[in-house]
Amino acid sequence: MKRALLLCLLMSGQSCFAITELAPYDLQVFVEKSAAGFKVQASYIAPVSQCEAYTFLTDYEDVKTIPGIVESKVRRRNGNRVTVERLIEERILLFPVQIRSEVEFTELPNQGINFIQTKGDSKAYSGTWRLQPNEKGVTVRYASIIEPDSIIPSGVIEYFMRNNIRRSFEMMAEGMERNRDSLSLACR
Repeated sequence: MKRALLLCLLMSGQSCFAITELAPYDLQVFVEKSAAGFKVQASYIAPVSQCEAYTFLTDYEDVKTIPGIVESKVRRRNGNRVTVERLIEERILLFPVQIRSEVEFTELPNQGINFIQTKGDSKAYSGTWRLQPNEKGVTVRYASIIEPDSIIPSGVIEYFMRNNIRRSFEMMAEGMERNRDSLSLACR
């Protein structure tokens, strides 16, 4: 979630593209231009349990493994709803970009998360994370709809997406695997 969610806020452009190279983690990423913005779908298999993956996704403040996220703070918790404020700093080619957002997450214990931007630098941003156990660990599925509000040319954003979004999801899968011991402790 971490960097990937907020990087998707940057999207704008004219085309639809898929990145479907499967190794490692059987990672698949698909980005499609929609009426007002983009639809993003991604999935990967992480060698962790369903609880461990859920713990990783809901650790909203521990984002040190994802470059670009400068701040991530939980602002409110109310039952299964969590409001998180984030600041991302990225460089897209020569353009420095700062993205601020406030996102409300609705947690579905060990099943996934629904999210929607309540304030921020995109016109709209919402989606889901879903977890499904399998013989290799857990399949992590992400889907979002993003309506960006950017002054950066759409061709530049598309270039950034083609070259970086896949790596963001890959870093999440690597982070789950690398932190499996601490995630396992949280699931006991």
